[in-house]
Parts: sequence; C-alpha cells; structure tokens
Amino acid sequence: MSAKEYNEDHRIVYYESDDTGHLTIAMLINLLVLVSDDQSNQLGMDTAFVNSLGVGWVVTQYHLQVTRRPKTGEVVTLKTKATAYNRYFAYREYWLLDAQGDTLAYAEGIWVTMSYATRKIATIPEELMTPYESEKTGKLPRLPRPERLDTTATVRTQPYTVRYFDIDNNGHVNNAHYFDWLLDTLPADFLRHHEPTDIRIRFENEVQYGHQVVSEVVQHDLTTQHQIKLGATIAALATVTWRKA
Repeated sequence: MSAKEYNEDHRIVYYESDDTGHLTIAMLINLLVLVSDDQSNQLGMDTAFVNSLGVGWVVTQYHLQVTRRPKTGEVVTLKTKATAYNRYFAYREYWLLDAQGDTLAYAEGIWVTMSYATRKIATIPEELMTPYESEKTGKLPRLPRPERLDTTATVRTQPYTVRYFDIDNNGHVNNAHYFDWLLDTLPADFLRHHEPTDIRIRFENEVQYGHQVVSEVVQHDLTTQHQIKLGATIAALATVTWRKA
C-alpha cells in the first residue's frame, strides 16, 4: 500500500516573492511545510497531538530540485506524501506543480522526532505514522549531502542575530529562515540573474533565540557552498547549483 497523498492549491502573492517577482526559496520551503502541516491536521495529527506525546517534528535534511520558480499571481498546486519511515527517521516527498500539472519543484526531506524533555532525537511513535499509511522499512532513501566549505577559497561572511520572530513553536529557528541567511550572502546582482536548480542542505545543530550566527559562502562558478556557524559549531551546511536566468 502506498502512502496517502495530499494536495492543495495556492496563489503566489507579492510578499512571497523577491524583487524579480519570483517565489523565494525560503517561501517555497514554507509552502512545502504548509502542505505537510495541512495533511497532518486533516488526519488528526496536528501539533497539539504530536506535542502531547512529548515530541516535536524536526527536519534534518532537504534535497530540493527546481525547474522553475513561479511568479506572483500564479496558482500552483502543492502536493506531498509521508512516503516511508523507520525507527528514528521519516522520509517525506513534496511537489510544486503549475496549472498544467507540470513539476516546478520537487523536494525530499528527512524528519525526526525530538524529545522536549531531552532535546534529543526520540523513537518515532507508531501512532504518529499510522494515519499516513507510510511504508515502514529498514532502509530509507539517502539524500545527497552538501559539500563542506572549501576554506582554501575566498569566504564571504554575513552575521545575523536570531530574532524572536525567527522562532517556531518547537522553540528553534524556523528552517525556512536558514535559506534567507544562506542566500543573502550572495550579491544581489548574482541573485537577480541566476536561478537555483539544485539545493542540498543538512541541519547539524539547533539554533535558538538570541544566538549570534555567521553565514559563510564560497563560490565556484555556478556552484556555491554555504555554512551557518554558531561560534565554532556548524549549524547547517548547504550546496547550491545555479543556472543563468
């Protein structure tokens, strides 16, 4: 039996777009999380129920492939399914489709449940997965990992302070904000004239309210390597492949 699929339509609005009128990558991530949240709510697996089990969902890795970013005013379809899981990890897929049903973006995510008591990864409660009809398997797909930052090259840096409004209901930074921090290190002219086609990101350590982080990037032609550091600790790593717009 395959996992249940869920989809909903969405109109891209101006505050989800950059100055070229295209959906930002951070907002794309927000939309993917939105459609998975809406599926969970429909199945009775809302945040209150998950929290009642003493855990919260946390993403550890994404692989995002983008064919085209939609523009302000476009109506798109968001689709997702919680495809498979094992004792500690859940694998979810996402699609962003245009009005003709063609894929604009496809993403894979690896999620874990984090214990509120220990702030560590916990065994996924079976009752959380049953409604999705996910496949229980000992072997989940392996997502491609981002590259380590090439410290022998020129590194561009940008500091950020984690604000109250960056925090989600799990008590840590909403993962979409990482994408703004990562990409904001690149020059505006580059961002206006290039499109991301492949994004690999891995979340290594938790970032919380009040933390001071530094976003670093190294550029090799149409590939950029990124990391976000909290002092000497790596909070996230990412590799982005680009094409000229």
